[in-house]
Amino acid sequence: MSELILYLGNKNYSSWSFRPWIAMEAAGVPFTDRVIPFDFPAGNPEIRKVSPSGKVPLLHHGDVRVWESLAIIEYVAELFPDAGIWPKDRAARAEARAISMEMLAGFHALRSACPMNIRRKPGAIDLPTGVMADVARIETIWKDALARSGGPFLFGDFSAADAMYAPVVNRLEIYCLTKDEAVLAYVERMKAHPAWRKWQAAALAEPWIVPEDEV
Repeated sequence: MSELILYLGNKNYSSWSFRPWIAMEAAGVPFTDRVIPFDFPAGNPEIRKVSPSGKVPLLHHGDVRVWESLAIIEYVAELFPDAGIWPKDRAARAEARAISMEMLAGFHALRSACPMNIRRKPGAIDLPTGVMADVARIETIWKDALARSGGPFLFGDFSAADAMYAPVVNRLEIYCLTKDEAVLAYVERMKAHPAWRKWQAAALAEPWIVPEDEV
């Protein structure tokens, strides 16, 4: 099999890069990651040399190019059907895909006002309209899934659904957006996962710093 190469933005900031990376890492999929750092206003000028969309993340697999986080996860799940990237149960798998799509397409207020930042120390900020409604919906999604599965992750074992919400774990913590005990317990379990800790260590070691008001 050709090597899987996952092109990423800065690990400290790039939430969309984090999603396929942690899905693949947690599943034990062999791949190489290559970080193409961005800053503002330049963005990712180098990514246009390898990506049809000019954005990260991007997966290279031989002659195949796959962009967009969820598409990358789906492609890798097909390559490694026994890796457990999606839940085995059909009903659970359908729900996992539904909430992953909801993450992909929604929560714009939260994502705009509260960017992922692994280095940021926890502290509240002034929140625009819509952010707490997004948080409430995410809390409901997580608690309902955990109640049905029994945990420790949304569908029992770590899956693509957890990967799709991984940047939200950071957001809820660093902007102090929830006090729900079940949600906070899930946040701590996510942060303790070896894949999360590996990404965090790399993010903290990065030399690039983007001023918070530009992220």
